[in-house]
Amino acid sequence: MDGISTYNNFVALHKPQLVLSGVPEHFWPALSKKVRDQIFDSGLTFQLVKIDYEDVEKSPYDPVWTVITIRNVDHTNPTNIFLVDHAWTFKPNSIRNSLRNVPGLLERMCNLMQVGGETTDEQIENVSQTVWKYANCYAIGGSDFSVEDRVPVWYVLDELGSGIIHSDNPNFRAVPFIHVPDQMTYTLLFPIENMEEGEIVRRNFIEGHYDDDVDREAMLIPWKHYEHFDRDFAQSEPSMNYFLEGHTKETMPNLELLVDKQNNTDKLKVFSEYRFINEHLTAPQFQIVHNENDADVLWYTKHFIHFEELSVNSPHKFVNQFPFEYIVTIKDLLAVVARRCEGNVKEGGTETGPLWLPSTFNMKTELSKLVAYYMQRKKLGLDNHWICKPYNLARGLDMYITDNLDFICRLPLSGPKIAQKYIENPVLLERPDIGSVKFDIRYVVILKSVNPTKVYIYNNFFLRFANKPFDLNNLDDYEKHFTVMNYAEGVSLHQMLCEDFKTEWAKQYGDYNWDGVEKAIFKMFSELFTAATSKDPPCGIAKSPQSRALYAADIMLSWQKEGPQTVLQPLLLELNWMPDCRRACEYYPDFYNDIFSLMFLDKEVDTCTRVL
Repeated sequence: MDGISTYNNFVALHKPQLVLSGVPEHFWPALSKKVRDQIFDSGLTFQLVKIDYEDVEKSPYDPVWTVITIRNVDHTNPTNIFLVDHAWTFKPNSIRNSLRNVPGLLERMCNLMQVGGETTDEQIENVSQTVWKYANCYAIGGSDFSVEDRVPVWYVLDELGSGIIHSDNPNFRAVPFIHVPDQMTYTLLFPIENMEEGEIVRRNFIEGHYDDDVDREAMLIPWKHYEHFDRDFAQSEPSMNYFLEGHTKETMPNLELLVDKQNNTDKLKVFSEYRFINEHLTAPQFQIVHNENDADVLWYTKHFIHFEELSVNSPHKFVNQFPFEYIVTIKDLLAVVARRCEGNVKEGGTETGPLWLPSTFNMKTELSKLVAYYMQRKKLGLDNHWICKPYNLARGLDMYITDNLDFICRLPLSGPKIAQKYIENPVLLERPDIGSVKFDIRYVVILKSVNPTKVYIYNNFFLRFANKPFDLNNLDDYEKHFTVMNYAEGVSLHQMLCEDFKTEWAKQYGDYNWDGVEKAIFKMFSELFTAATSKDPPCGIAKSPQSRALYAADIMLSWQKEGPQTVLQPLLLELNWMPDCRRACEYYPDFYNDIFSLMFLDKEVDTCTRVL
């Protein structure tokens, strides 16, 4: 293949990521050749230098290494783009395992980071704590890749790349690059201004625009002195635009056309994209159909946004979603909505919202407040373990537990996330032959209408258990700290019916009547949906007589101090859209018969309790 064809193929495969990464086009031909021929020629232009602090006291923020140019560098010269290797690619929850098991890795990282330790365990711990001063990340985009494939990947550059220091006024850029044919990943290093021989190479570790300069400073905590630890961490509700950003625009139903909408009490035809409804909705009042046009009830597994069109063209139909319901199903917005609940915030300035919501911060827009809250808790000697989660992923993907502030401040680079106070004192359940383990409880929540708001809870809840005894060690041990075992390979799934759980609860926690616990849980749901429907869209769920919705709420129980007493407090973790109801159908064959009768036929059923 001739050179022109080879280059054209390279551009066809890589132009989108080169443009997105801002790699100037005049570098592309040289990059194509260097990747194809595996030309690593940075040693002809740069030198890695260890900094001697012998006569000066080194601060924790002073770099160990630096990189200088050993020739003049013209940023317009098309050959001045360089491939930098990645010394280590990892997922945050596999750091210790990799350091222990990959030959030579621990020694290399200790040398690169200039950390030590008398034992292997000490070395592993020191590298694990220090790695966030060196780590970078990338994520693969595109609908062709699975959710798992798109989880951000972290990496440490080789010794030369890791020696480049941060500057707010950089003279080079370094961007990750995936060579599509062999799926190899490199970092591209190229100048953005002319350099003279002997100059120090500098790059910006946190490129991008930030609305708050202090949030940007917080992201630099691993490398720079930070002066805002005492900043006020009080949270305020964001603007209306925040509720709309990043979301597909939804239309609003024409309520005038639905004023006289009456529920059809005859047989309803149901079109469902969800397999378990088609298999388990057997009540004679319903008929499964396979054409949307024939249906009275539309049950989609994809997001529905055309509420106005539905109200105009098919006012007799129902749909299984409400306009703007994402304000409770997306984690960052759920926290905003929950904080509307007044009158039940702890005294003393150590909590940030209602008692039933773990303290939660948006890591993109509230990082400096999170840092202030973290440091003020640290001064008070309070636990500082946090669980960091993507806004809109489930199944434990890209979710990490840490008490390392450097790690917390690096995570915003890996995509939108919340940081939520990790429950350090959960109520545990004794499992025979295992010990006291974490568990969470899933409730099915039915939103039947808004304005007036009617919320029901399916009485039979569902339980998930960790597989190892709980403590605050080994934070990357999935089976100790997480309860969702359905999707983890090679782990056992412990199942228990809610009636059996209540029996076990009475044995282990006889002083805490389950009916009283559940009353507090139901009150929490009432408060949440009152808050969620208290404002007009887009800040609240909209009124829509054609809408019905089913969610799954995941909660945990925690021991919390209330003055001299220790009380049991339910905590809301998240509210899930289109939850997996397979277990519900297996445990309770009439699950969908009851749910649909309540939702669409206005029949009160014994298996559901109204909470609002």
